[in-house]
Amino acid sequence: MSHRILIVEDQPDICKLVRMTLEFGDFEIHEAHDGESGLNMARAIVPTVMLLDVMMPGLLDGFQVCSRIKQDPVLRRIQVVMLTARGQATDLAAGEAAGADAYLVKPFSPLELIERVEAMAAAATPM
Repeated sequence: MSHRILIVEDQPDICKLVRMTLEFGDFEIHEAHDGESGLNMARAIVPTVMLLDVMMPGLLDGFQVCSRIKQDPVLRRIQVVMLTARGQATDLAAGEAAGADAYLVKPFSPLELIERVEAMAAAATPM
C-alpha cells in the first residue's frame, strides 16, 4: 500500500533532495512550497506523513501549520515531522508544543529521513 507523503519546503534544492530520497520507498509524494498551500494540500490529500519546514515565506510558518493540523479532527492523525535548520532547545520545545511527532535538524541524513518516514508510515492509523 502506498502512503501519501506531503513535503512542505520552500527551498527547491532541499525539496528535491527529500523527494529523491523518498522516491525509493512505496510513497505517493506531493509538494507544497509555503505554509498556506501546505495546509490546503494537507486538507485535500490527507497525507500519512507531512515533512514540514519551519521557516517559510507567507502568513504561516511550520509551527503554525503543525498546530492547525493537530487541532483539526480530520487531520490530526497526520504524522508531522518538522524538518528545519532550527535545532535549538527552544525550537524543539516549540515543535513539541505545536504537536510535531518528530523533529529532524538540517543537514539531515537521507538514511535517517527514510527510516523515520517508513517507520511512521508503517505505524500510522489508517485515515
